[in-house]
Amino acid sequence: MRTVQAYRFALDLTPGQERAVNAHVGAARVVHNWALARVKAVMDQRALERSYGVPDELLTPSLPWSLAGLRKAWNAAKAEAAPWWGEVSKEAFNTGLDALARGLKNWADSRNGGRAGRPVGFPRFKSRRRATPSVRFTTGAIRVEPDRRHVVLPRLGRLKLHESARKLARRVDYGTARIMSATVRRDGGRWHVSFTVEVQRADRQPARLGSVVGVDVGIKHLAVLSTGELVDNPRHLVAAQARLRALGPACSRKSGPDRRTGCRPSRRWQRASNRLGRAHARVANLRRDGLHKLTTRLAHEHGSIVVEDLNVAGMLRNRQLARRIADAGFAEIRRQLAYKTGWNGGRLLVADRWYPSSKTCSGCGAVKAKLALHEREYDCETCGLTLDRDLNAARNLAALAAELNTAGSGSVAARGADQKTRARGQVAVKREPGTASAGKTGTVPTARRGDRSCAH
Repeated sequence: MRTVQAYRFALDLTPGQERAVNAHVGAARVVHNWALARVKAVMDQRALERSYGVPDELLTPSLPWSLAGLRKAWNAAKAEAAPWWGEVSKEAFNTGLDALARGLKNWADSRNGGRAGRPVGFPRFKSRRRATPSVRFTTGAIRVEPDRRHVVLPRLGRLKLHESARKLARRVDYGTARIMSATVRRDGGRWHVSFTVEVQRADRQPARLGSVVGVDVGIKHLAVLSTGELVDNPRHLVAAQARLRALGPACSRKSGPDRRTGCRPSRRWQRASNRLGRAHARVANLRRDGLHKLTTRLAHEHGSIVVEDLNVAGMLRNRQLARRIADAGFAEIRRQLAYKTGWNGGRLLVADRWYPSSKTCSGCGAVKAKLALHEREYDCETCGLTLDRDLNAARNLAALAAELNTAGSGSVAARGADQKTRARGQVAVKREPGTASAGKTGTVPTARRGDRSCAH
């Protein structure tokens, strides 16, 4: 199978190379702000002319929002807007214009209803200090050197890697990978280069193709498997909280940037800010490493993995648990399982968001109307089963996969779920569990109002 994946390596840049990279990043920011200013000026001028009653055919010509249109406008004005344009690669300007074109398109699609999810705001100007430094190269000399310790990028030349790139180099040498682009980005006080690579992956199968495992994520345990395995939550942010609380005030006590007076930050503030950024980056790297190891092991061992479609954005509104939920990375677990199951020949099943995995007894199938969050054990009043609520939920998820396999393409009898338990009455509407392929996860569309039935 052919897929697109990224290879990310840390860079060890010399002072001269870092200045060259910063010049490219600055050029991308300058052209982004220039094009955004032009777009806003044209939009304001057309709105003003409409207020005066000017016909549409006589309005100021609009500026195209596509990458090709923005690039044409920039090429016509770059000699005057940026006389130094020849000192950096053309890819730097393409990076800034491409980011603006994507932002404008997302904003327009969000307003017109062509984009799902939260409303997207209008693009904003990029700041030198707050924006993430990044530049992308799509053409020119992009390769890994034979020593596998250096890479070559357009206009930047030969850059040293902090680690070996042998995994990528082997695939390129064998002809099973093709480098499509390279992105240089500063993250956590260190420069990284990410290669977007088209890879020809061999067909694989999980170690246990017929194995089904339900995965219930949580805070006390990062994941509880239907097999009974408990994956501990390392809580990297909590472990680093003492150091972060010391670095934060140390940074605030120094003379930082002041936008009102135009005061530039002191070097002591910059060093303190870098230390704080590295501490946060370490937490993110540790969390990412742990999640990758967990999801890779699950995808290699089991043929079918069942997870829940959690409303993580809604869960983060709980101020008492928001920090720990964000530290666990619920959404990242599902995202990684989505593509890793496809790579390894497995499948990912996603239970409906309102499927009552915690309220349903894994022994007899009885559904509780209420189950408070502080009740950590599930006690079934029908059959007398008593076990951990997370393990009970994981077993229900695994049983859901068995029902889907038995039902085939037909509908599956739902055990019942309630969107929000009412003060009176029985359990609310039943919902059909949904499945999703590994490449496109999600839930099946819910039944229409006329098709819903209530339990009496």
